[in-house]
Amino acid sequence: MIRAWLRPDAVVAWATIGLCILLVLFPAEALQSSSRGLAVWWEVLFPALFPFFVLSEMLLGFGIVHFLGKLLDPLMRPLFNLPGAGGFVVAMGYVSGYPVGARLTSQLREQQLVTRIEGERLVAFTTTSDPIFLIGAVSIGFFHNASLAPLLAAAHYGSGMLLGFLMRFHGRRDAAAATRIRPHLPRNRLQEAFHAMHAARLADGRPFGRLLHDAIHSALRLMIVVGGLVVFFSTIMEMLRQSGVLYSFSALLQSMFSLLGLPKPLTDAVVFGLFEVTLGSRAAGEAGAGLIHQAAIAAWVLSWAGLSVHAQIASILSRTDLRYGPFIISRFIHGIMAMLLVYVLWGMLGPQ
Repeated sequence: MIRAWLRPDAVVAWATIGLCILLVLFPAEALQSSSRGLAVWWEVLFPALFPFFVLSEMLLGFGIVHFLGKLLDPLMRPLFNLPGAGGFVVAMGYVSGYPVGARLTSQLREQQLVTRIEGERLVAFTTTSDPIFLIGAVSIGFFHNASLAPLLAAAHYGSGMLLGFLMRFHGRRDAAAATRIRPHLPRNRLQEAFHAMHAARLADGRPFGRLLHDAIHSALRLMIVVGGLVVFFSTIMEMLRQSGVLYSFSALLQSMFSLLGLPKPLTDAVVFGLFEVTLGSRAAGEAGAGLIHQAAIAAWVLSWAGLSVHAQIASILSRTDLRYGPFIISRFIHGIMAMLLVYVLWGMLGPQ
């Protein structure tokens, strides 16, 4: 009987029942937290992500990704063991932030431009914060210290690139990926790139109006899913706060931090950052536990990305055969490396 209750599906069922009870006990707080999540989605995420989703769909339809894939293949192969089309995902993912990298990777997978293993490698290190959030919101808004931006950027994006290099060994024994490690290198790569773009455009065949319509429709569907997840996790966070679960978890972390010699005020940042990036980054900036330690935790929060983003990524990956397991492992590694890089680079890039 006890084993049956501890099965994963049973645990999820009991957690769902518990959440429903908390919603009944704290209806006003649930409504307020849902409204906050909806405001974040409408005022921040929708205007920031929707144009990128539409443009990426159109660029795929026009064959631009195929064009860049041919040009970037000599660079992406030796560094990340990925086809050149992955360079487009790297650029867009690092500029526009999560979950754009996962969205573009899933599109490449649907068009058979990457194998499953290559897609898992790609989404693992292209899930990053966008520079505007890192600089404007975290460095200036939460830490009130613009000079912290170069350090956080170097730690966050540098560890992301290092993760990409490490992920080149993920699934290296996979037969499908192995057959694509050494592609044929044409003599005239620019000409081949134009031919690839033209062939992709002909294969797509949709006129501009239809392509734009499909791109907007697809982007809207994804944005609705993203918005629902943001509202849902905002409500969960508030219910866990009201029930005291977050404070119990924070007390446990404080005991662990004391053993490691880390400041206890950082525990709130870790707890909030485990679930949501914005709350965790704000808590890190307000911790008052030594700027170097606060910056290290902020780098971890940005790289871990929070379970809210994880849910968005899992929702996107569920439409393909890409697995969530390698992604969550890569988030853990990315967070640890980013945190360590803050300590390593503090003497060179840290605020003076």
